[in-house]
Amino acid sequence: MAPAVGIKRPATQTITLPPPAVRDVLRSTIPSQPAEAPAAAERAPPAAPAAAVEGFLCLEEVDGRRWSYVVDGGGAVKGRGRGGAAGPAGASVRAVPLQSPLPPAEEIMAFIRSYVVPEGFPDSVTPSYVPYMTWRALKHFFGGAMGVFTTRTLLSSVGVSQSKVTPGAIAINWILKDGAGRVGKMLFARQGKKFDYDLKQLRFSSDLLLEIGAGIELTTAAFPQFFLPMACVANVVKNVAAVTSTSTRTPIYKAYARGENIGDVTAKGESVGNIADLLGTGLSIFISKRNPSLVTSFAFLSCGYLLSSYQEVRSVVLNTLNRARFTVAVDSFIKTGHIPSLKEGNSQETIFNPPWRHEPVAIGSRFGEAFQEPASFVAIRPLFEDERYIVTYNPTKDKVYALLKDQAKSDDIIKAAFHAHVLLHFINASHARRLKQKQRQANPDRSDYGSLYSRNMDFLAHIAESCKIVSSSYGTFKKKAREQGWIMSESLLNPGKARLCGAKPL
Repeated sequence: MAPAVGIKRPATQTITLPPPAVRDVLRSTIPSQPAEAPAAAERAPPAAPAAAVEGFLCLEEVDGRRWSYVVDGGGAVKGRGRGGAAGPAGASVRAVPLQSPLPPAEEIMAFIRSYVVPEGFPDSVTPSYVPYMTWRALKHFFGGAMGVFTTRTLLSSVGVSQSKVTPGAIAINWILKDGAGRVGKMLFARQGKKFDYDLKQLRFSSDLLLEIGAGIELTTAAFPQFFLPMACVANVVKNVAAVTSTSTRTPIYKAYARGENIGDVTAKGESVGNIADLLGTGLSIFISKRNPSLVTSFAFLSCGYLLSSYQEVRSVVLNTLNRARFTVAVDSFIKTGHIPSLKEGNSQETIFNPPWRHEPVAIGSRFGEAFQEPASFVAIRPLFEDERYIVTYNPTKDKVYALLKDQAKSDDIIKAAFHAHVLLHFINASHARRLKQKQRQANPDRSDYGSLYSRNMDFLAHIAESCKIVSSSYGTFKKKAREQGWIMSESLLNPGKARLCGAKPL
């Protein structure tokens, strides 16, 4: 029997742990934890990792298809990797698919199903869903066909037929514009569950898109020769905003309803909106008779619209913990030992998330995104033998990854997300301390600042420390969150679909 491979650290290596103040605040909330445990754990090295057998690392399953991750460029594990972990010199991770590609017909059908039926269909809907959607589709088919004739008649009635352009051509251009908008509405419906867990962010984004579409429509006055393409783009954007606003309306009304009065709340809310819309329309008609500047009027009204929309979304108080509110709750718990109330948590939630914003935590990620070399995985795997997830940090991407095992349940996913944020807190504290030390030097080397966050740091100590903190504080976090009225669900955290499988492929 081969001896276990230990993780040894060079004598000159300095293990950077979180500041004592942070650890003391966390441990003060957990009275059951022995006082001498952290000191002993800091001196003890992580458990010896098991060597990869014949280059195999693990299995991964995504939507029923499996991949095998193996060590590329070597068989059995040899030599030493980063942090003292066993691994072949210069080895890398390679993904090997275990199934043949799907036939083109099945891929097309799967693509179509992702747009026309809900996730988990037919088990995710009631039996009456299919007849209802069939009649609804038929109704919209006749309605769309009728719209061509009604639009052409209306345009002809207002005198368009007297111009050089025929009423039929004008009607066709108008119908093409509306048709493009309907296509955009249909494609955006694929977002699915995002309308449930990020409804505030999507609601504000929809209002922002609505203003962009209105701006494009106003621009057609300056470029009438490009009316059709510009009007089509504007209508696509506005219809995407419309489907987003409609999809997020009911959950917001539900948050305000007490008892079985959601219908009444919805009706009254729509009534108030219609009254305000009529008043705004009347005022704009009165102002337009004075021929004000189009650009000035649009800028003023657009700023007022967006400001009102932002405040409207921020005023919504939800009792569910999505990613944004979960981050607020965990950060507050780590720093103060307390969970914010529903109103405080919602007020601190980030409303606008631009697409280019860096997300420091990923849940349910694929193996290849989290690990780019086998040594890191082999080193930390023993720390999570008793867990149904694995949490790691990729210094190259400056991101914490929570990989889920195939046995992971709802509570395991929530715990993985909690663990990922705890580890992120330790990593950020270490980065801040390194930067502060660098700035204190008499002649700091500016060339080191860019590589400060991506250096080949030993983060195994942070992972080991986070494991101890999570094992003792996760129960307290859940208890305090329930006391504040928060509802936690793994679906609201939007985890990825990838799962690590325990068995080795045949």
